[in-house]
Parts: sequence; C-alpha cells; structure tokens
Amino acid sequence: MEHPQLQITADGSHTLFLPEMDEHYHSVNGAIQESQHVYIEAGFNQCQKEVIRMLEMGFGTGLNALLTALEAEKRKVKVVYTSLEKYPLPAEITEKLNYSNLNNNLFHQIHAAEWEKPVSITSSFALHKINTGFTDYDYSSGRYDVVYYDAFAPDKQPDVWSQELLDAIHASMNPGGILTTYCAKGNIRRMMQQAGFTVERIPGPPGKREMLQGWVS
Repeated sequence: MEHPQLQITADGSHTLFLPEMDEHYHSVNGAIQESQHVYIEAGFNQCQKEVIRMLEMGFGTGLNALLTALEAEKRKVKVVYTSLEKYPLPAEITEKLNYSNLNNNLFHQIHAAEWEKPVSITSSFALHKINTGFTDYDYSSGRYDVVYYDAFAPDKQPDVWSQELLDAIHASMNPGGILTTYCAKGNIRRMMQQAGFTVERIPGPPGKREMLQGWVS
C-alpha cells in the first residue's frame, strides 16, 4: 500500500487518506469524535463487566486502542484488547498523528508494543496486536465481549464484510456481547442478523445519520 496522507478533520484531529483506495481511516467530520461516539460510547461503555475482552477489526492509527485505554482507566475496569491489522503503519507516519495530545506517553506505548504477543500497557489495559488479515484470523481462539468493526467501507473492501466472516465473529462472542460499527448499509445489517446478531440502527457520529449495533443473545 502507498503511504497514506495526513489530513486534519473538523474536530482538529488527524485522519489518514489512502489515494489508491480513495478512502479515509477516520471521518473527515472529526476523527476523535467519530471513534468516541462509535466505539467508546456505543461499544465499550455498553459492556459493564469488570474484565472486558475486546476485538478490534483494524488497528490502523491506534486511535480506538488509545481511547479505550483511557476509558478503561477512567472506569477502573480491566481490558484485554486484541487488534488485527494486515498493514501496520510505519513509525514515520504514526509519530506525526496528533492523538498523542490525549496522552502522549500512552499513545507511544501502544504503538511501541511488540506485535504477536500480549503486552501490559497499563494496569487496566493489555494489548495484543496481530499482523494478519481479517479473513486469515482464527476467531475461535477467543471469547469476546466487545467487537469494534472498523474495517474500510464495504464498497472499498467487500471481502472483509462477508457473511462467513460475520458468522465467525458472532460465534466468537460471549452472550451479551456487542459489535459496533460506523457502517449502516442495509445489506450489512441483514448479514449481521443472519449471523445471529440482534441489530439496532442508532444515531451516527457527526456527519453520519445512522450506524449499527449488533447484540449477542
């Protein structure tokens, strides 16, 4: 993949733009606002367990992991966070991201964490970054309470929005688990329902009318 281009979004935080895909990593209407709304408020904060096992589909810039680590500390819960990423960003790009303004030390710890092994970032946040494609991962290896489905859009990467993949993710989740995604497409909602999720359309982040939540019975 070509090196993505750094861009400022409406809330002052960075996103990255991939010219060859004509796709952004985060919403141009506010990267931090989007992640906070879609993944923290509509995902992580919906789980009230004291130990929360999480799966992120797309480590990307590390923004979701950073916000989750900060929220875990605030809530005084323990998070075991697994993140899948086929194309890790080089340090020359991540070092320019202004998310470090949220917590510079924590942001750099998250990016410096070794791949392919669990790393205790803080007393409340353990991170396991795995360099793999979504369709190559063995989902039976974990039982997850929260899933952040943060893949590129279905029209850009249709192979990572398949029925087979959603079936595997649903089977890997604990009862009461929640999957949250910025996507609100009708075909994705129907595939989530077919996989076994109880799906709700909820208000989206700035610039987006709706998004999807999927619950496991």
